Amino acid sequence: MQQVSTRILRLWNRGGWASIIVTCISLLGLGCASVNDGVSKALVVGVVDPQRILQETVKGQQLSDALNAFMKDRQALVELEQKELRDLEDALRAQRTVLSSSARGQKEEQFRQKMAGYQQKVAELNREVQEKQRELQDTFRREVSEIVSQIASDRNLGLVLEHGPNSGTLFYQDSWDISNAVIEALNQESEESESP
Repeated sequence: MQQVSTRILRLWNRGGWASIIVTCISLLGLGCASVNDGVSKALVVGVVDPQRILQETVKGQQLSDALNAFMKDRQALVELEQKELRDLEDALRAQRTVLSSSARGQKEEQFRQKMAGYQQKVAELNREVQEKQRELQDTFRREVSEIVSQIASDRNLGLVLEHGPNSGTLFYQDSWDISNAVIEALNQESEESESP
């Protein structure tokens, strides 16, 4: 190291900037090579398609069914409120010509209040649906993650990436796809948990 420092100092004094830069880059490369010599193992990559896993597993179908049932219940409440609003609006239109201006103003105010309440309820129900969706997806994602970790460990994978429409994975080799193994393991787990 003393010799390298002396050489850099001599080059510096002579104005050999290019030589100093080349020397430093060479030293950096040698340092990196010696550090990586012990870890020159190839990185083995796997990929999974979460959408396919959701669609092709029993647990994924259960998640979709539970979410759809939850949404259907909330939709029924919204439709009931909508019917009440339509009926109130129709009654207001029908009575518009026979009501005094103060009575009509009162009915219109009632309608506005009902509409505001309806909009607030719709927003609240949407939040409930999003929260339920997040809760169900988090549970499913944890289960999938455990299976993926086990398969990655069994196959000595160093990295597993998601691929699909919303992932950042632009290309992968088909041989890297472990989705089938994940689907089989999840379905087998479902069968085992259902059998007595």
